[in-house]
Amino acid sequence: MAGHSKWANIKHKKAATDAKRGKIFTRVIKEITVAAKMGGSDMSCNPRLRLAVDKGFDANMPKDTIQRAIDRGTGSLEGVNYEECRYEGYGIGGAAVIVDCLTDNKTRTVADVRHAFSKYGGNMGTDGCVAFQFKHCGQMLFAPGANEDALMEAALEAGAEDIVTHDDGSIEVLTPPYEFGDIKQALEAAGFTPDMGEVSMKALNETEMNLEDSIRMQKLLDALEDLDDVQEVHTSAILTHE
Repeated sequence: MAGHSKWANIKHKKAATDAKRGKIFTRVIKEITVAAKMGGSDMSCNPRLRLAVDKGFDANMPKDTIQRAIDRGTGSLEGVNYEECRYEGYGIGGAAVIVDCLTDNKTRTVADVRHAFSKYGGNMGTDGCVAFQFKHCGQMLFAPGANEDALMEAALEAGAEDIVTHDDGSIEVLTPPYEFGDIKQALEAAGFTPDMGEVSMKALNETEMNLEDSIRMQKLLDALEDLDDVQEVHTSAILTHE
């Protein structure tokens, strides 16, 4: 199926993520701790933990750091008790926004998130107001020039849910969220290494923005991303960077 051009947008997002590498460690440690607390330390029975640990290895996190996070989650080591919370709202032009948090103080977190929405032109909504516009899934993006037929065959054989060819020639492979790691490994074994891959909330309907609205929306997203309790920010907005 065809889709709109998104290669430049994805590259910009990756650059922004790489620039925040230090904060990624903090977020992954929290995620590993909560995943271990909720589902135990056995990764073969706890797909969420395996996904979090894989994310840690992808970020070059030391093994002992990962193990300490698991131990804190299972109670072997003392640590902060984090709660999951999700906030939803609207950005510039009504673009949908989901903010996933892990916090030890929900009162502080909701106040911080609400403040960021209101300060940068968004509106915080009620639970469920935009979540239905997203799908929890794994996403891998391959640069223009990949062998489409061979990649499609390998992806379907590995268990991918869908393969999307975009107008710019980039190819997006969608997977069930907790099978992302296995499918990514299978594709790499077949000679296809994604330029970007993550488990995320994928917008079912995207909102394309002009440059002026994109600049305003980016400020809102950055303000949310910079909050200490925020793990992930998802949006339906497709930003223009030039």
